[in-house]
Amino acid sequence: QVQLVESGGGLVQPGGSLRLSCAASGRIFRINAMGWYRRAPGKQRELVAQITGGGSTTYADSFEGRFSISRDNAKNTVYLQMNSLRPEDTAVYYCNVQGDYYAAASFNSWGQGTQVTVSS
Repeated sequence: QVQLVESGGGLVQPGGSLRLSCAASGRIFRINAMGWYRRAPGKQRELVAQITGGGSTTYADSFEGRFSISRDNAKNTVYLQMNSLRPEDTAVYYCNVQGDYYAAASFNSWGQGTQVTVSS
C-alpha cells in the first residue's frame, strides 16, 4: 500500500503564492507519473499538472505560466508551486501518484486533499 501525505495548503491573498508538497511512502519499486488535481466548490475534479518519471510536464491551460510542478525522486515527493493565485483557484488540491510495487503490481494512489483558499 502507498501512503501519500500532502502539505502546504492554506489561506492566501489574491496575487500570493503557495507551495504544495506530496510525499509518497510504502513498498514502492518505481514511481512513474505524479500529478496534482483540484476540485473547486460545485465543480468536478480537474487536472492541474502532471510530471512523468522522465521529468516531462503537462499543464491544463488555465495554470500554465502561473503554476509549476516538480519532483524530487530521491524523496518520492512532488511539488506544486502556485503563483499569482486568484480567488477562483480556491479548491481542494489532490496529489496523484502512479507507479509499481516490488511485487510487479501497479498502483494509482490519491492524497487526502489539502485546502487552498484565496481570499482577501
